[in-house]
Amino acid sequence: MAKWTSKNMPPQHGRTALVTGTGGLGYEDAMALARAGARVVLAGRNPEKGNKAVAAIRESVPGAQVRYGKVDLANLASIAEFVAEFQQNQESLDILINNAGVMTPPQRRETADGFELQFGTNYLGHFALTGCLLPMLMNGRNPRVVTLGSVAARGGKIDFGDLQAKDKYRAMPVYSQSKLACVMFALELDRRSKAKGWGIESMAAHPGISRTDLLANGAGQNSTAAKMRRWFPFLFQPVWKGALPTLFAATDPSAGGGQYYGPDRLGGTRGYPTLEKPPLNALDKQAAARLWDISEQLTDVTFP
Repeated sequence: MAKWTSKNMPPQHGRTALVTGTGGLGYEDAMALARAGARVVLAGRNPEKGNKAVAAIRESVPGAQVRYGKVDLANLASIAEFVAEFQQNQESLDILINNAGVMTPPQRRETADGFELQFGTNYLGHFALTGCLLPMLMNGRNPRVVTLGSVAARGGKIDFGDLQAKDKYRAMPVYSQSKLACVMFALELDRRSKAKGWGIESMAAHPGISRTDLLANGAGQNSTAAKMRRWFPFLFQPVWKGALPTLFAATDPSAGGGQYYGPDRLGGTRGYPTLEKPPLNALDKQAAARLWDISEQLTDVTFP
């Protein structure tokens, strides 16, 4: 996969893709998939931002089959409403990219359902969305689910005694936990798909360190991390390149379920897609099964 780019993506005509997150990586994912011929739904909580993204893709890709879908991953009722609307328009889904997220708000915040915001949005929201869409994925053609991890997941630990960070909130460790949970979910979903014959390939990917608006949206425009992205852009790779591991996982014939993909240079912080080892804690199958059971209880979404 030496220097794989979206130009190497196989044609996606006849395939339907759902991407969460209307800016940054999600926008780049949707653009590339639309350019390859896929029908794309770009989903997020802000209709103005989402419709602008769709308009920009249509302008760049004449004839693009792309539309906006409203979903707030920090609200389980919104997820249920989105899936109900989505099911009215089609019966199957071929690609699901669980990309949207929030990063390191300085103060602890909660979702509409009382979950810590990062854990609830980045992980539990995507867990619930995937579970609700599972029947449509099972009807898909060679369906794939790609869930976004992060270089931060390497230092993550699942604190089963305080999953919602009520006792102690530290922004970065909580973010790392949420991203580790995403990787664990991706690997566990693939194990369960193989064991139960769902026919879905699930994998994780991460963008390295890219110039997205994630930090600015979470920690704020005046945070040190956000300023670093503005003042020292050479330290971060462009967003289009950060999206490549996800696009490779979602579309390339050589990508496989249960794998983890990221950039190939400087410790996985930049470069072109490559296969890499998941964080050590993500390989704990007992912890992954425990997290899965807890997640079903918290979200009231049960996989068959």
